[in-house]
Amino acid sequence: MKYISLIVFSLLICHTAFLQQTEKLYLSGKGKDDGIKWDFFCTAGMNAGKWSTISVPSCWELQGFGKYDYGFAKDSIRGKESGLYKYKFSVPSGWRGKKINIVFEGSMTDTEVKINGKLAGEKHQGAFYAFKYDITDLLNQSGENLLEVKVDKHSANASVNEAERKADFWIFGGIFRPVFLEALPVQFLDELAIDAKANGLLQANLKVNGAKDGQLNARVYAGNGKQLLSSFTQSFASSQSTISIGKKIAGVKNWSPEFPELYFLEIDLIAGGKKVHTIRQRFGFRTVELKQRDGIYVNGVKVKMKGVNRHSFWPTSGRTTSKEISIKDVLLMKEMNMNAVRMAHYPPDDHFLDVCDSLGLFVMDELAGWHGNYDTPTGTKLLREMISHDQNHPSIIFWANGNEGGHNFDLDKFFTEFDLQKRPVVHPWQLFNGVETQHYREYNYGIGSYDNGREIVMPTEFLHGQFDGGHGAGLEDYWESMWHRPRAAGGFLWDFADQGIVRRDLKDSIDTDKHRGADGIVGPYHEKEGSFFAIKEIWSPVYIFPKEITSGFDGKIELENRFHFTNINQCKFSFVLKKLLSGQSGTGTVIVSSIKPLEKGALQIKLPADWKDFDVLYLTAKGADGREIFTWSFPIIQPQMVINRMIPKTGSEKLSVELRDSVYHVSSGEMQVAIHERTGLLTKVTVKGKDLPFNNGPVIQQGINNFGKFSFRQQGDTLVIESAFDRKLHYNTLQWTFYPSGWIKMKVNYFPAEYFTDLVGVNFSFPESQMRSVDYMGKGPYRVWKNRMKGNQFGIWNKTYNGTETGETWIYPEFKGYHANMYWCRFNTSGQSFTVATEDEDLFFRLFTPAFKDDAWHNYMLVFPEGDISFMQGIAGIGTKTQRRETTGPMGMKNIFYDYEKDPTRYKTITLYFNFSGNETRY
Repeated sequence: MKYISLIVFSLLICHTAFLQQTEKLYLSGKGKDDGIKWDFFCTAGMNAGKWSTISVPSCWELQGFGKYDYGFAKDSIRGKESGLYKYKFSVPSGWRGKKINIVFEGSMTDTEVKINGKLAGEKHQGAFYAFKYDITDLLNQSGENLLEVKVDKHSANASVNEAERKADFWIFGGIFRPVFLEALPVQFLDELAIDAKANGLLQANLKVNGAKDGQLNARVYAGNGKQLLSSFTQSFASSQSTISIGKKIAGVKNWSPEFPELYFLEIDLIAGGKKVHTIRQRFGFRTVELKQRDGIYVNGVKVKMKGVNRHSFWPTSGRTTSKEISIKDVLLMKEMNMNAVRMAHYPPDDHFLDVCDSLGLFVMDELAGWHGNYDTPTGTKLLREMISHDQNHPSIIFWANGNEGGHNFDLDKFFTEFDLQKRPVVHPWQLFNGVETQHYREYNYGIGSYDNGREIVMPTEFLHGQFDGGHGAGLEDYWESMWHRPRAAGGFLWDFADQGIVRRDLKDSIDTDKHRGADGIVGPYHEKEGSFFAIKEIWSPVYIFPKEITSGFDGKIELENRFHFTNINQCKFSFVLKKLLSGQSGTGTVIVSSIKPLEKGALQIKLPADWKDFDVLYLTAKGADGREIFTWSFPIIQPQMVINRMIPKTGSEKLSVELRDSVYHVSSGEMQVAIHERTGLLTKVTVKGKDLPFNNGPVIQQGINNFGKFSFRQQGDTLVIESAFDRKLHYNTLQWTFYPSGWIKMKVNYFPAEYFTDLVGVNFSFPESQMRSVDYMGKGPYRVWKNRMKGNQFGIWNKTYNGTETGETWIYPEFKGYHANMYWCRFNTSGQSFTVATEDEDLFFRLFTPAFKDDAWHNYMLVFPEGDISFMQGIAGIGTKTQRRETTGPMGMKNIFYDYEKDPTRYKTITLYFNFSGNETRY
């Protein structure tokens, strides 16, 4: 009986504690993967005019209803597309006598709610905001209840359509975020707002409903559940509409993206001497300051935003996401070494902000308003809903009032009035509140109030990605400028993911609305393109200064600490020495000293005695959270060393040459090579009686391809075909050397034809249809542009042929394009495979020409050589959706060469070695 009594007593305590909490009952799923079926009727578009069922939450277009509509589209059924929902539910018996609300986390766009045939309240207008109705008096507490919801895709309020519907993003309809009931005791706490400063000063404002007087009893817990100090209390009287309770708490740890320390505030409502309600809220201690003509400060530290714009989006569910997606999104941003995210262009799901709190990202939360804005009464209501819903997230350090002209200036004062923390407010694309946020300014845009002004510069959109342009292309120039300019506060790339939706009416293909939605760093399903890794390296908070590994290398790696709150000695470093062919590796320790934020210092690698026998050194940094910051690669071996090992000094093939019909026909065993007598070009290769269609080269790109007269000579056991230098007529020269091993050496000495030039190198022809894959030694596996060289590693890579158009198809890495730091490349074809190697450093090789789809902008400006396969010493950059490549910074400009009056000692040289035998030849 004693044990039974204890069990009953414990159950009563638990039941009492449970009754003191706010209770929830979900009528829908919590995200895209656990939706609950409701009855549904769509009034226009696909599957209209009949009752069926739909998963809630969802966007009805992705469920096969209505009409797919991108924001710029002229919608023929606009204003006619509505969704009617019905759902039956029962209220838990334990809720009798409680106040019951129905809560909608988000519904697009005008939403009318009925319970048992009666309106729950006025129609809600505005898609991205949580709203609720008190339905206590409308419920049948002992039986079944009918919920009816009418959702109009477009609003009857013209300002809502201007702010939300006429935009550069997909327009959906439906109850796209969760719906739930919440039960509260008659006396309850509500509208909790927390301001927790970095110095430990905590203030909480909240309202008491139903209690005339009483007491608040508060406690603070660390993330591990440990209570920080004894309870602190505050009495209240019925005359108080808002009650404030606070305490300065010693020894707290501040929240930041690098150390996202979180706490819990728990408050009891004591009325009539009894605990009647308890609320619990997660928060963080941190202080945000906007210092005019200086910068953004968090916890007393000046910070710079390494940010990106992010839509709430998934290809199979539109704006309906899940906590799993939020976690994946934030982890990908953190993987790119980002520390900030802007909500584009509306408040996100609550779980996304939860993840930003716990994993650590600065957030700019945004009231919708793309190019139009809400009228003042509507905007005031929606702003209050946004701040009430989001304000306690420590990750939020800015509010944004609309986007690109979608600013209602009458609302600015309400941000300060509604937000206890008084966070800074910005107007994206406008100079406001001392912060210049103008979008897509050129790298050297220095007039007025931008780089040469006195205001803080923080573009809320820059380097607008399109296909493979922007993002990582140009970022290195921008970031180095942002990092070193004292009033630059960083910025936000546009944007995170390609907005591609699965079209049920187009055989489940992915639609990005042509170029409009193909703006992401990652694909619709988070496929990583080359810019992902470029951003990861450029935004690494461990900045490694350029380093050549020579025979005198002492293991010292110089760096700069670009963290804001982390000492380098809180990171972990490791290294691996590797022989690329055998896979043999060696390792050791890295000595890390104290290097504070913004300071420079060095790591000391303890090298093994045989380190020079390896090909490459990989250095990996991991942050205090254990995640990889980046892995840098430093080649130890040089191209000439590879050539020395790769090409046999002797061979058994007998060489012969015959001049026939102005063509030198060279035979070497089962291989025949034809070199044109007048041009010196390779015209034909035959191996074992089969033609290898690699020919028509070397053609000098942007240079004169007139080599003058050719002759041949025997030189020992080699055969040489070469042209002569003539300063006036034939200053470019070409030499072919045939070795008895079967290898052929080509050496071109040339002068670029122009002082400023996009491309420098030589071209060959090869039919794209016969290419299957390549193996190569160099930087990879992603292609590069002149203004996007970062992100790759030195190694041996295999790439299978694909025709990927970045942002249109998502098989990465793309096959076509420029590749950096080639040592050798084996071309695997449908016929005879062959190998090309070089003794030159920093040589690019180009594989065919990417075929981006055309659009109205043209700024990405693809510049590729003639021919099909090229070996280049100068390549072109790429532009963005809004900028030509040369306006993204110095790296986007043309190459500059000077010919020194055709001085033969000043020419450019490209040396290539060919093995057409088909035998795999690696050093």
